[in-house]
Amino acid sequence: MACFVSYSYTSFHWKTNSLIRKTEICRKKGTGKVYSSRDLVAALPKTPTPQKDPVQEKNQTKRSNETSVNEDSFFSLILNRVVDTVDDAMVHFNRTFFPPKIDPQAKKPTLVILGTGWAAHSLIKVIDTVKYDVRVVSPRNYFLFTPMLPSTAVGTVEFRSIVETFRTANPFVDYFEAHCVDVDLQKQVAVCESNIPGEKRKFQIFYDYLVIAVGAATNTFGTPGVQEHCYFLKEISDARGLRRAIVERFELASFPDISKEEKCRLLSFVVVGGGPTGCEFAAELHDFLVQDLKKYYPKLFGDVQVLLLQSGDSILTQFDRTLQEKALENFRQSNIQVITKARVTEVTSTHIRLVDGKEIPYGLAVWAAGNGTQPLTRLLLSKIPEQKVDEARGRLLVDSWLRVKGALNVFAVGDCAAMEPVPLPATAQVAGQQGAYLARLFNRDYCLSCPVPESEEKSTAPLAKWRPGGSPEVAKPFQFLSLGILAYIGRERAMAQIETGLEKIKMAGVLTYLLWQSVYITKQVSFRNRVLVLFDWFKTRVFGRDMSQF
Repeated sequence: MACFVSYSYTSFHWKTNSLIRKTEICRKKGTGKVYSSRDLVAALPKTPTPQKDPVQEKNQTKRSNETSVNEDSFFSLILNRVVDTVDDAMVHFNRTFFPPKIDPQAKKPTLVILGTGWAAHSLIKVIDTVKYDVRVVSPRNYFLFTPMLPSTAVGTVEFRSIVETFRTANPFVDYFEAHCVDVDLQKQVAVCESNIPGEKRKFQIFYDYLVIAVGAATNTFGTPGVQEHCYFLKEISDARGLRRAIVERFELASFPDISKEEKCRLLSFVVVGGGPTGCEFAAELHDFLVQDLKKYYPKLFGDVQVLLLQSGDSILTQFDRTLQEKALENFRQSNIQVITKARVTEVTSTHIRLVDGKEIPYGLAVWAAGNGTQPLTRLLLSKIPEQKVDEARGRLLVDSWLRVKGALNVFAVGDCAAMEPVPLPATAQVAGQQGAYLARLFNRDYCLSCPVPESEEKSTAPLAKWRPGGSPEVAKPFQFLSLGILAYIGRERAMAQIETGLEKIKMAGVLTYLLWQSVYITKQVSFRNRVLVLFDWFKTRVFGRDMSQF
């Protein structure tokens, strides 16, 4: 179908001027023929058709569907997600119990996915590999449940309990342990480099569609000394190094020739960043110190202190003010010293210097101050003229259907993408929903290069008729369904802010901690992970955390 070519004049004239200005290009599905907007105008019939036309009605439906995104009620959006989830479950069921017989000689569009984070994992789980030749490129061959990284850094949960190998997620995709170093947008080629030590090989992958899901790096804001002296909390390797470093500080402080001043410095743990990652790690660290290390290093525990530095006025600013106050009060009771309006200007091997000139001695510093830009994202931002704007702040601008502005057949999801007009928060919840949404766009055979993705064929989604609002033949823009936010604040207490459409339910305390545990268990990506995490929690409760160094 050549997009809009077969439309009558009355059903098309409303877009003519904008098409001429933008010179949009639509690719005919199933062929290599490409039409420019001027070709489309030239192809229009000279005489108008009657006003009441089925195509016109379809076009009006499409326009109303495009604008109705802001009118969807919270409960209508929930119903849409329930229907989509059932569709996704049927894909899983058929793939597991009725594996497709894929012909390796069959010609299918090649879908290349860069990354193995939340967005990529959700996409891989849902994508129909009968329709697409899917290839995944990432330096790590597993999915990581990042919200529980603070727990692994202190030994509450083991590392392998929160990871799932990517080949388990979908055995019908090809995976390459490498990282993408460049993309030729004209030739539609991704240039990759092996991530295996001692095997620095470069290779190219041609794509029909490219999905960029490389996530975000840790943002140091150019602060001197952060890269050299601070620990981060983005990957399993970071958590492993952090767990070892915590115990090493106690072992070093127990040496007989260490002065009192040096002991206090070594046992001073500083967390920079008052967001969810920084606060949850400070809480987990407190539990580790009080419940385990205090028993084994009783002579040193009087010199231990935990500091949380936040550049803003308060911590956990994503939450309501009353919950922020509860978190601050809980930290005070836990002897976690919170210092607000404390912007770090320099980090040395022994001290952290603040903007007011104050110097804080430390033995171990964890930097959790925000997200930065990955090298590949930075490269693409410099390559695409439409991306040279300040609004995205180091993220790729995408439209309402997650298509990268200024790049044909390129999509971006997760922390590396920013939707217009207001970017969504860089959270696992957003990334997971975006990945699943994009997989459905591919599965339902929409014309993804059309200004508004559509399909002339009737939707093949089994429960399409139950989906409220709009037409199943026209792709609705992505909508984020916020279910709420959770945070662990230590001493077996947590906070929750649950979205209900009209109001927010705010909770904090011990019972909320049970809710936090139940949500994190159910959100694990496999039954295996759920069992392992439950067993780790039970093991920690009975035997304590493991302090072995090897």
